[in-house]
Formats: sequence, structure tokens, C-alpha cells
Amino acid sequence: MAYRFFRINCFVRIIALSATILLLVYLLRETTLYATSLVAAIAVVLQVASMIHYVEKTNRDLARFLTSIKYSDFSQSFAGRQRGSSFESLNAAFDEVIAEFHKARSEKEEQYRYLQTVIQHIGLGLLAYDASGSVDLINNAAKKLLRVTHLNNVKSLESFSRRLVETLLKLKPGEKALVKIEDEAEELHLAVYATAVRIRNKSITLVSMQNIESELAEQEMLAWQKLIRVLTHEIMNSVTPIASLASTVNNMIGAEGESATGLSIESAEDVRQAVATIEKRSRGLLHFTEAYRNLTRIPKPNFSVFPAIDLLERVTQLMEGQVRKNNVKPTIEVEPRSLELTADRELVEQVLINLILNAIHALKDTPDKKVELKSRLDDRGRVLVTVADNGPGIDESVKEKIFTPFFTTKKDGSGIGLSLSREIMRLHKGRISVQSAPGEHTVFTLRF
Repeated sequence: MAYRFFRINCFVRIIALSATILLLVYLLRETTLYATSLVAAIAVVLQVASMIHYVEKTNRDLARFLTSIKYSDFSQSFAGRQRGSSFESLNAAFDEVIAEFHKARSEKEEQYRYLQTVIQHIGLGLLAYDASGSVDLINNAAKKLLRVTHLNNVKSLESFSRRLVETLLKLKPGEKALVKIEDEAEELHLAVYATAVRIRNKSITLVSMQNIESELAEQEMLAWQKLIRVLTHEIMNSVTPIASLASTVNNMIGAEGESATGLSIESAEDVRQAVATIEKRSRGLLHFTEAYRNLTRIPKPNFSVFPAIDLLERVTQLMEGQVRKNNVKPTIEVEPRSLELTADRELVEQVLINLILNAIHALKDTPDKKVELKSRLDDRGRVLVTVADNGPGIDESVKEKIFTPFFTTKKDGSGIGLSLSREIMRLHKGRISVQSAPGEHTVFTLRF
């Protein structure tokens, strides 16, 4: 029964073909009807061709089925009842297989889109490239980090950082590297880790990149704070009784005089002055130590939203006396004028005041003294506030140390101002950096 319709069709075709052949033979042997014989011969040929075409339809369907799978063409249909139930089952099997392949392909595409979404939204920069540097994948975090909208080859990053390109091309699977980059006055410390994957007999290097500059700065500051707490505690515990005893001795000498001490007036005065000096220096050391304790006592920022223009104008008003006294020309520029800042206004004002005081000090020997306060958005959409002066600049050897506690280039400086500013910016989840051209200018940048 399975092949009933197919067999009947074939049997009928064979009978018709046999009858036509017999008719052709009869016409050729018994008659002179050559035109009729030609028609009969043509009929034989057409019937043979039709039968071959009918029998080979299964092969064509199979070839069409395999081709549709090869090229992922799931629009093909094999439904039909023209040749019986067995062929109907075969066609149904073809359709089922096509549907399963379509389902598997859809699931694969859904998983691919899901993984792409995860990769694009992950905060870690990911970059995949082959041995020639041709990029197969780059996610949004990497684009933002490298300041690119698209990337075809890692060698295109040479304008951003030649050292980074060299590191990426030389990095072997399982290796780690730390790359330092100065990008528009912003210092980046990229932690780079490489691993290898193989896709379609092609070796791909997958690299993760993360800017750990803020983590390094935070760990450094925490280490300094811990050291300062220990030092200030020990110094104050040791110096406080010295200052107290020196004050007591000084008061005793001053009150009892020569008769009580057994010293001459001159000797008693010398001792009193020496003790007074000890007391003065001890209290000065206590005051100095107390100032450094401020690095560990900065209050938690009280965040609010306010216009950047208000901040800069307020700071300029607070510094008006110092600016006028030192003949400095301050300017303010905010782009756009509606730019707003989310921060602790008082703490940020303290940072800007400190930077302006440093700028005024640096401009003491400059004829045309200028200080520029600006605020804008950078390429990554972060708010920047800059304080620039046209002073002598900062030497490269000094620039690496200016944010270090206790370091100062001023004769009467404490070395706490910039360290305090750095800690305030750290509490704001931001950074402070400096860019300087010796003999031209110095620019301090606050990034929020």
C-alpha cells in the first residue's frame, strides 16, 4: 500500500510507453505513414523523459533538502500528496528536519544575541583579535576606555598609546601586564590579561582591560593614612608631655627666680629661654602633626546638585582679596552654561581654593599673571573642572611627587594641601591630575 500510488503511476506510464513503442514498430514495418511514425517516435521520447523526470523527483527533493540545510534556507517546503503515502511521509520528514534545524538556528542566534548583550554591558573592557591584530570583538567598555567608536585593528591604537599596542601584540596567553597611559592629562593604569581561544582553526587572543588607577590611588592613600595615624599617635603621645613639662619648668623659673634655682640671673634667663624654645618647638610639632591628622578626618561628602558656574563664581569671590593683592587676572568659562555638578560644594570649594593659592604662589615672578577656571564635559561624559595658570610650570621629576603627603616645594609649606585635595576627590569617586609644560603653564584637572 505504501508505494501503491507511485507503482500504479509507474505501471500506467510503462504500459503507455510500451503501447506507443508497439504502435511505432507497427507503423514503421506495416505502413508508409512516415509522418504518423514521426509523431509516435516523438511521443516515445517524451514519455521516456517524463518517466525519468518523475522517478528522479525524489533525488531532486533530497538535493534541495541538503542545499537548504547547507545555506540555512528554512523557507523550503516539501509538502505534497502527488506520489502516495510513503512519499508523503518522506516529505513530512524533510519538513520536520528543516523545522528542527530552524529551531536550533533560532536558539543559537538567541544565545548569541544574549551573550553579545552581556559582553556589551559588562564593565570590563574586552578585546579579541588574531595574530595580525585584526579585531574580531570589542565591547562598549573597551571602546569607552580606548576612546574609539569602532576598531578594525589594534595597530590603529598607536595614536592613543604605542606602548599599549606593543603590549597587546606581544602578550602571550595567560600573561598579565600593567600599562600606564597619559590621555589628555588623565593618567590611566590599564591592567591587561590575555587568554587564547581557537575558533574555526583560527587562534584568537582575548584580552580583558581595566583601568585600576583609582584602585591604586585609593590603596596608596589608605596606606598613607594608616602610616599617618601611627606616626601622629606616637609623636603626639611623646611630644605632649615634653611641651607640658617645658611649660611647667618655664613657669617655675619665671616665678621663683634666682633665689630658688641657685642660678645667676643670666643663667636662669638662658635656661628659661631654652625651655621656652623647647615648649615652642614642641607645640609647633604638635600643631604640625595635628594638621596631618586632617587627612584621616575628612568628613563624608554631603552630595548635592548645583550649577558649575555657581561654584566657580563663589570660589572667585572668596579669593578676590588674594587675587587682587597679587595682581592676578582670573577668568571663568563653563561650557555649557547649564552644566551641573553632583558633589559636596564645601569640600570642592576647599580643593579649588587650595589650587588657586598654589597658582598664585607659582605666579609670583610672572609678569602677566593669569588663572583660568573652566568646567566642561570630557569625551566620556564626565564633568571636568580645571584650574590653569601661566606660571613657570612643574618639573617632570617633581610632578610625580606633588600628591605625596609631606612633600612640598614651598619653604613654609606643609605638604598637605594637594594630598588633602586628592583624598577629597577620592571620596567623590573622582580623580585629580596635573599636566604641566615647564615655562608655559600648569593645569590641574578635577574629574567627577
